[in-house]
Amino acid sequence: MVSALSVIPGCHASVELANWRDISSLRYVERVCFPKDVWPLWDLIGILTFPDVIRLKAVIDDQMVGFVGVDMKPSQQQAWIATLCVLPGYRRRGIGSTLLRVCEDRIDLPAIKLSVRASNQAAIILYRNYGYQRVEIWPAYYQDGEDAVVMEKSD
Repeated sequence: MVSALSVIPGCHASVELANWRDISSLRYVERVCFPKDVWPLWDLIGILTFPDVIRLKAVIDDQMVGFVGVDMKPSQQQAWIATLCVLPGYRRRGIGSTLLRVCEDRIDLPAIKLSVRASNQAAIILYRNYGYQRVEIWPAYYQDGEDAVVMEKSD
């Protein structure tokens, strides 16, 4: 049994460390959450196995319902949130916020960055509520031509 790093009140979810055994669950969660931008299998294996990656999953009844993966870049004095997702049926319950908070608690670098689709207003609001500011736009970043908003939180 994996001990929970955090319990999410009101929805019986816990945040736990993820590992390579979670590959099937992560493939499913990513496919549902990001149908236009689903990561290739090798990228998912990488985020679950590479060193210097924070990987956390939100779990309800032994099912992964959310995930966050953070690439630590100590030489650049920053961390990069590569992915943060929650299955649609479990959103608006504090799971994304808790994943973000727990991963931030594990980061000991002065800056945290991420990119998000410009149309994903719910995610942009979440990040703003946690102190992230827009620092850049990457034009036509996504495969369908949509811009990415790059956000950063600094000490």
